[in-house]
Amino acid sequence: MKVGRYEILEELGQGAMGRVYRARDPLIDRPVAIKTVPIEQLQQEGRDAEARFLREAQSAGRLSHPNIVTIYDVGEADGFAYIAMEFLTGATLRDVMDKGPMPLDLALETAQQMADALAFAHTHGVIHRDVKPANVMISGGQGRVKLTDFGIAHLANSDHTQAGQMLGSPRYMSPEQAMGRELDGRSDMFSLGAVLYEMLTGRYAFDGDNLPVIVYRVIHDAPVAAATLRPNLPEALRELLDRLLSKDPVARPDARAASEMLEALHAGIPPVAAVPVPRSPLRPLVPFVMLSLLVVAIAILLLRPQPAEPPSRPVAVPLPVPAVSPERKENVAPVAVQPATRESAPPVPAPVAPRPLAAQSAPPAGDAYLAGLDKKAVELRIRRTELLLEYTEQHPDVAQIDRQLEQLGEERRRHLRQRRTAP
Repeated sequence: MKVGRYEILEELGQGAMGRVYRARDPLIDRPVAIKTVPIEQLQQEGRDAEARFLREAQSAGRLSHPNIVTIYDVGEADGFAYIAMEFLTGATLRDVMDKGPMPLDLALETAQQMADALAFAHTHGVIHRDVKPANVMISGGQGRVKLTDFGIAHLANSDHTQAGQMLGSPRYMSPEQAMGRELDGRSDMFSLGAVLYEMLTGRYAFDGDNLPVIVYRVIHDAPVAAATLRPNLPEALRELLDRLLSKDPVARPDARAASEMLEALHAGIPPVAAVPVPRSPLRPLVPFVMLSLLVVAIAILLLRPQPAEPPSRPVAVPLPVPAVSPERKENVAPVAVQPATRESAPPVPAPVAPRPLAAQSAPPAGDAYLAGLDKKAVELRIRRTELLLEYTEQHPDVAQIDRQLEQLGEERRRHLRQRRTAP
C-alpha cells in the first residue's frame, strides 16, 4: 500500500482527523510517520477545507524547533490528504504519566521544553489548541520532548466544525476554548498548566464522569491545590500553577515567561525521587446521581423558611450545582469544538461565568410570596447553567433568563422595603 510515493509499513493509530501510519520514503530511504485524512471528509467541513488543510500543515511545517516534530511534506494522493513527518521512537507523555506522579525535576524539565516549543510556535503565529499528554513524545535516550499535532488541531478547530462540539480532550482545554470563543496563545498556556498539574500530582486538574461536568469545572472551578496532594512544592511553582490555570487569560504568563520560570525552578532543584502520592483512579469525582441529589438538596435548603433576620445581616445563598445531561466519556475519542481559526487572535476576554446569586436576606418565616420568588430564581439559574453546558456558548434564552432574574431581584427588594415600612 502507498500514499503518494510513501510505502506504508503499518498502521500506528486512528483519531478524529484520520489515520496514522509508519511509512518509508523511498527517495532517501527514511522512515516517516504519515497522517492521512480522506478528502471527502475534509469537503464535508466546507468548500475551502481541503485548501485550508494544506495551508495549515504548511504553516506548521515552518516550525523548525528541537521540541516540535518536523513536518517533511504535505500533499494529496489517492483520495487522501496527507502529512509526512518525523517518525519518533519512544513513549508518549501519557504513557509516562500513567505510572504515577513524576519526579519534580523531570516534571519541570518536561514542562519547560513544552513551553519552549509553544513560545516558538506562538511567535510564528501558530496556536496548538490541543496540548495534552498524548500529543507529547518523549523521544530518544536523552528524554527530548517533542510536541506533535500542530496544524491539524488548528484545522479541526475551524469555523466549519459542527456547532456545539469541542475539539481535543476536555480535561486540558482552556475555559475560553470550552465556551467556543476565539483563541490566542494563552489558551495553550492553560492546557500546559493542566498537564503540569497532573505530572506533579498524578490527578487530573479537572475531572468528572461525563462531558458537561468536566466542562463546567474547567470553566468555573479551581482544582484542588497541588500542594495538598503533594506537599513541599516550591512556593514559586505553586504560584506559577495558579497563574497558568487562571480562568482569566490575561493573568496567565506567556510561553516565553513560563519557560524562564520553569528553567529557574529546575536549576534550583536537585534530582529527587517522586513523592509517594497514591494515584487515585482518574475517574468520576462526583457520580451523576450524587450530583443530581446535591442539586435537590441545595434547592430544598434555599426554599426552607428561615427565622427572621434583621435586614442589616444578609445571608449569602449558594449557587446550585447544575444538573447535567447524558454521559459522554472523554476517553473515547477527542471531541471536536467550534472556535475561530485565525492563527493570531486579539486578547480573549475573561470567560463569562453565570452571575452569582446576590447576597440577600432569608425570607421571613411564613412569607409565601418571597419563598415563591426565591424558588423561581433557583429554577431559572439551574436552567441557565444547563443551557451553557449543553451549547458551550451563550444561548438566546440565556439573555432572557438574565432579564427575568434581574426582575425577580428587583421585585424581591421592593417587597422587602414594603414590609419594613409597613405599620
